Amino acid sequence: MARIKPQALLQQSKKKKGPNRISVTTIILCNLIVVLIVFFVFTTYRHWSQRSRLQTESRSSVSKDEDAFVDSKKSDVPGYAVLNTAKGDITVELYKESSPEVVDEFIDLCQKGHFKGMPFNRVIKHFVIQAGDNKKVGAAEDWTLRGKHYNHLDTSSMKHEAFMLGTSKGKRNDRGFELFITTAPIPDLSEKLIVFGRVIKGEEVVQEIEEVDTDENYQPKANIGIIKVSLKQKI
Repeated sequence: MARIKPQALLQQSKKKKGPNRISVTTIILCNLIVVLIVFFVFTTYRHWSQRSRLQTESRSSVSKDEDAFVDSKKSDVPGYAVLNTAKGDITVELYKESSPEVVDEFIDLCQKGHFKGMPFNRVIKHFVIQAGDNKKVGAAEDWTLRGKHYNHLDTSSMKHEAFMLGTSKGKRNDRGFELFITTAPIPDLSEKLIVFGRVIKGEEVVQEIEEVDTDENYQPKANIGIIKVSLKQKI
């Protein structure tokens, strides 16, 4: 077997291919791709994160707007009424929370001018003054009997307060919406009336109306009534 010369071995080794080296361009390109992928993932996450936050804020804002609308609607309901009479003004605070339906009906009738010119057709001293369009004696017969009864009682010990505003219970279609203002405590007030307010100013006017001359049926001899009713948000 022939021996290979050292010079030939050197030439053969030069001809053998060495291991492949990764170029700088390839490294830069790979790094750029990685950066783009990371940037895309970060941008996508940020987009959906902001969208979720905006949706949450939007729902919260809508909920607050709805609550504000409800509160605004409640606050729009007048809280007071001023009954202008020939004897002076009677200011009444309306019980919007405890008697909302009756208060709504009362306000609606006020806006339609229902009480304009309405007379006080029953005045029972130490008991009640009543305003309404029903002039039949029988309509107030029970109230008249009660008035005679309570005139002889010590009303200072009775539990219901004076100067409460109410209207008759039951259907009011036949009699219309009558107004009752008590002038003394009445123990069974809730049996007859729906109380929906109280006089906070003008008690002396109520007492002055209470002192007018009446006939045997407690009807005032001189015409006296409500000139108009004004609704107020605040007093």
